[in-house]
Amino acid sequence: MIARLTGKIVEQEADGGLVLDVGGVGYDVAAPLGAVGRLPPDADGRVTLHVHTHVREDTFALYGFPTRGDRETFRALIAVSNVGPRIALAVLSSLSAGDLARAVARADVAALVKIPGNGKRTAERLVLELKGKLEVTSDGPLPVAAAAAPPPGSQAEVLVSTLTRMGFRPAEAERAVLALGAVRVADGTLSDLVREALVHLSR
Repeated sequence: MIARLTGKIVEQEADGGLVLDVGGVGYDVAAPLGAVGRLPPDADGRVTLHVHTHVREDTFALYGFPTRGDRETFRALIAVSNVGPRIALAVLSSLSAGDLARAVARADVAALVKIPGNGKRTAERLVLELKGKLEVTSDGPLPVAAAAAPPPGSQAEVLVSTLTRMGFRPAEAERAVLALGAVRVADGTLSDLVREALVHLSR
């Protein structure tokens, strides 16, 4: 089984999928949204992905993650009843491994229901079956529920959308915008705000 790949990203899709060139061989890898933004390249422009190889009778798929912790969280997710790789990727595209662990620890079903494609029954199942199985880490300045989505059409929403298109998770983008402050976001230009948000995201 493939557990790790190091190479150059030669193609990247809007849904997080990518092609990683490893010694002239292109590997088609599915990854959570925002994963590429957290992959620091080496001096040769290569990145390392921690890989889960998913094998079924009619499927051989690779799922890549920036850290071993993300990969182990993905494996914990797909071990939950009726949760497959598609839902697991959606969860990790919306929440970091630490945010997911905190949501599960608090039994925060409301936070989990906000994930695209995640209904209430699935959210409740995640809380029930993952309880005590995920490590609660401090990988973000705010818990899941603290960064509320900005109002539609606002400068904050545009900034969140811009950061998301750059490869950051929605929750990460919302935290960065919140850290800038409502007055600064309302008065600043988009280019300046993006630069300032990137400073927060790099910390």
